Amino acid sequence: MADQTAALSDWQESNANDVATQLKVDPQKGLSETQAQRRLERYGRNAIEEEKESLLVRLLKNFWGPIPWMLEAAIILAAIARRWEDLAVIAAMLLINGGVSFWHESKAQSAIAALKQRLAPSARVIRDGRRKELPADHLVPGDIVLLRMGDVVPADAKLLPDQHLSIDESALTGESLPVDKDESAPAWSGTTVKRGEARVLIAATGRNTKFARTVELVESAEETSHFQKAVLRIGYFLIGITALLVAAVVAVTLLRGDPWGQVLIFALVLTIAGIPQALPAVLTVTMTVGANRLAAMKAIVSRLAAMDEIAGLQVLCADKTGTLTKNELELQEPVVLAAEDENDLILAAGLTTRRDGDDPIDNAILGAFADPSILDRYDIADFRPFDPTRKRAEADVRSESGTITVAKGAPQVILDLVGSDDDLRREIGDRVQDLGERGFRALGVARKSGDDWEYLGLLPLLDPPREDSKAVLDDAKRHGIDIRMVTGDHAAIAKQVAGQIGLGRTIPEAAALFGEDATRIEPEERHRVTEADGFAQVTPEHKFAIIKQFQADNRIVGMTGDGVNDAPALKQADVGIAVADATDAARAASDLVLTEKGLGVITHAIDEARRIFERMTSYATFRITETLRVLLFVSLSILVFDFYPVTAIMIVLLAILNDIPIMTIASDNAPTADHPVRWNMRRVLTVAGVLSIAGVIESFILFWFLQTQLALPEETIQTMMFLKLLVAGHMTIYMTRTQGWFFTKPYPSLLLFLTLEGTQIVGTLFAAFGILVHDITWAQVGLVWGYSLVGFVIIDGLKVLTYRIMGREQKTQAGRHRAAEAPA
Repeated sequence: MADQTAALSDWQESNANDVATQLKVDPQKGLSETQAQRRLERYGRNAIEEEKESLLVRLLKNFWGPIPWMLEAAIILAAIARRWEDLAVIAAMLLINGGVSFWHESKAQSAIAALKQRLAPSARVIRDGRRKELPADHLVPGDIVLLRMGDVVPADAKLLPDQHLSIDESALTGESLPVDKDESAPAWSGTTVKRGEARVLIAATGRNTKFARTVELVESAEETSHFQKAVLRIGYFLIGITALLVAAVVAVTLLRGDPWGQVLIFALVLTIAGIPQALPAVLTVTMTVGANRLAAMKAIVSRLAAMDEIAGLQVLCADKTGTLTKNELELQEPVVLAAEDENDLILAAGLTTRRDGDDPIDNAILGAFADPSILDRYDIADFRPFDPTRKRAEADVRSESGTITVAKGAPQVILDLVGSDDDLRREIGDRVQDLGERGFRALGVARKSGDDWEYLGLLPLLDPPREDSKAVLDDAKRHGIDIRMVTGDHAAIAKQVAGQIGLGRTIPEAAALFGEDATRIEPEERHRVTEADGFAQVTPEHKFAIIKQFQADNRIVGMTGDGVNDAPALKQADVGIAVADATDAARAASDLVLTEKGLGVITHAIDEARRIFERMTSYATFRITETLRVLLFVSLSILVFDFYPVTAIMIVLLAILNDIPIMTIASDNAPTADHPVRWNMRRVLTVAGVLSIAGVIESFILFWFLQTQLALPEETIQTMMFLKLLVAGHMTIYMTRTQGWFFTKPYPSLLLFLTLEGTQIVGTLFAAFGILVHDITWAQVGLVWGYSLVGFVIIDGLKVLTYRIMGREQKTQAGRHRAAEAPA
């Protein structure tokens, strides 16, 4: 498909006639059907095309990674050993784990599809001098299109001479007020006509539109969650340990002359023991339970891994228009000049409004009336609506004292209408400047009785904050979250809103932070990004780059928004949040979609996410601990003592009985942190390492006692060691779920407690009655239980000490970091 910009240079700055000349089109007759067909073949459809991976490729990607590799290795070993039952079970595990995340992967495609839906489905076009209606994707550069109020602009266009429109660009720029357009300013694809009718000349279609560049940013958004990275790190760590130990066991046992079959079987069971096959499922179920709870709070989680990101949210970039504010203008305190009072000023402005229209300024004025029906008492003889050329609206009103004329419009336009002296011009100029510095847009109102006009006053307008914005932001700050405002509006407006909702007022304009490349921040300006309270006059490219800058600073970033202009940043952010009434594009690009107005649910989501994080951290610590305990104990027993401490079936039973209770960890009671939390693998591995080493020592002490002091048979020792690994392993869950002693709050949920104790009882009965294992006496069962309980308390104390030492180290490092950052 040809690049349109090569054939059409500088069309945005050129006048419409010059653009028409370049495109070889008669603005009155339009293109011929032959011309249009050739251009359609050359430039392609006026649509957003994207490359798609095949279903097979997307499916196979789910079977590539550390955990799938381990399962696939186990399948190969099972096939070599001809253990077909084991092969079937492991293959089922692999298929289930691969299918869990398969349906989550189409997020970018859905975002692009929603963006495509914002293109107007049809357009009124002039071809061969006749008006016809065509699908919008059939438009080509050079087409003449008719636009009127309510239409979505179908492609980037130039207004023809003497044509005027008022266009809502909030979906692209975040500006809350409509923008007046004439032939000097482009009309962008995806924006909406609010007032007027006009003929426009299509200058760019499809991928060459400004709207499509937003899509390209969505496509380029990178998305690897911290949750996914943590799972990969755990997987790589366990795969390395397993491979090392299996290789050592195989080498030593073969050198000793052990049978090949026995060696392969134990290589297989050690591989199974090292595979955290339930890891993805447990973490997914845990996040799903939390997502269901959030759904009941009117917040839909579209990407489960985002639950982890929400827990660690450090910076929230909140879009101003429609998120922090109502996205509707409200009249502020009027500035009275010649009017009798505020009511007289507002009444005069109200007489120039159209009550059955959808003009945001008219609606703001009408909203100031306690009872708008008071306007029905007045007889409007003639109404002249707002015209982008005249920049004012007028009405002739009959009253008992005669006919008066009222007008409202831009302050300078009303000054020219009144024909004021220099003093009034200075006063109006000063008042307008003061209002502008405070973030208000000013509207002038005048009245004529007889031949003389009077400047009645000024009406300040502002898109006000939502009623709950300040409370929600205060709550977010109490949760340790940094709030930054992002808006397409001017800095003065942003500062005014920031002051009302309790944010700081250091809000630079985005253009001051960026070089010519709007997606890259100049090195010397990077500190201003992290130090700013917000950003004004931002484009989609700016938002995208701001998010990436915070991420480069190693911060977990959230972004709220509702428009097409927000979609790239929502997709790039670690947590994209689409507010109520957001466009489909914003929702598709988001991780969290709010279904009712207000941001209050965000803090509830953060609380729930932090509880989920504690559950996932607890499980990850447990899983690593138990895997290392079993692998190290079994491997060292074989390598050092030439003794198989458990049989292959015992390891399979351990894997099954361990996985049953941990599936209920999703409903466990968990503490709620008052600060952002994130994966600290050094911390997790340190605790798991201490617990696993202590557990291995505990196991070898019992093994030594049973073998040397009691001189029990090999089969009895194996069953007692199996029971010890089961009972002590289950008790480890009670340890890892809290950083304090196991008996401190929050207590385990009833479901977790019952499943833990239930599977311990089942394993005990297997040992006592010889089910799949050699039977042992009840006295021997009691010995194992008593020993495990004593070891549990001792190791739990070791865990508490480990956390305290790490806590002191963390405080010391934080103090050094603050001292290093302090000015000399």
